[in-house]
Amino acid sequence: MTVSQTIRAAALELGFSACGIARYRRLDEQASYLERWLRAGKHAGMEYMARHVGERLDPALLLPGVRSVIVCLAAYGQDAVLSPGTPRIASYAWGKDYHFVLKGLLGRLLEKLQEKIPGASGRAFVDSAPVLERRWAVEAGLGWIGRSSLLIHPRLGSRTFVGVLLTDAVLDCDEPYRENGCGSCRRCISACPAGAIGGDGTVDARRCLSYHTIENRGTIPPQIAEVLGNRLFGCETCQEACPHNSGVVPALSPLFAPVGGLPDVRAQEWLAMGSGEFRRRFAQTPLSRCGLRKLKETVRLIVADVGLPEKGPEKGICDL
Repeated sequence: MTVSQTIRAAALELGFSACGIARYRRLDEQASYLERWLRAGKHAGMEYMARHVGERLDPALLLPGVRSVIVCLAAYGQDAVLSPGTPRIASYAWGKDYHFVLKGLLGRLLEKLQEKIPGASGRAFVDSAPVLERRWAVEAGLGWIGRSSLLIHPRLGSRTFVGVLLTDAVLDCDEPYRENGCGSCRRCISACPAGAIGGDGTVDARRCLSYHTIENRGTIPPQIAEVLGNRLFGCETCQEACPHNSGVVPALSPLFAPVGGLPDVRAQEWLAMGSGEFRRRFAQTPLSRCGLRKLKETVRLIVADVGLPEKGPEKGICDL
């Protein structure tokens, strides 16, 4: 086996669902797209998106001497039948925080690489650094970026985490994915409750329910609250509408098994929860990103939709 074949096989053994390798280059063609998106204010309050644009376009600024980009996908798609009165939490957030899980796996993959190429260096990135992970997944032959702006793998659909390992090792690379499987389909655009998905494949975070239930540190605007339904953390409507997710039953890694009683946590339970219990049950999940205070504020917005009174039991509340 070549080193590249060994790395692909090792990634699957570690629990990744797919692995591809891209040749390093500057992503200069993404510059105008990023500039237009930022200039239009579609990043909303995510000011970090406007920082380190140079690093997003050129991974050599993150790892000098980079020659190859290893991209790994981990499937997380899950379905659940929720009890009445249960606010919805995006399925990617039911288990341990993927940032930490994937970084750990990528670290082990780097060790495998170093066994084959002693002295090789690398650096892992998972969604929290200025790396265009989805674009590198396309470069590594793992799928295309759909109109929803999400990566769509031809076999796994769009419910995958993306991890990137930059390395100075020279590896045999995969061909970039050339097809666009969306064709004329616009189901994700039509399904988006707040009209956040543009016809050009961009997402306007100012209208995105995921942004407002996770990232937005201010008050959720009335026009967003009107279409929130029973969504508490994140929104998967565009993915549910995507035909490439129909019938996909990926093998779920035990690393992402639901924790803390998720997803079936009732609205009253959220309202009665104290900070100590929240940390004990959810500190290692993506829910910690927005914190208990925001979760309770959102629950209070959606109680009418889940059939509960405006106020639930408040004893023991000590918001984060």
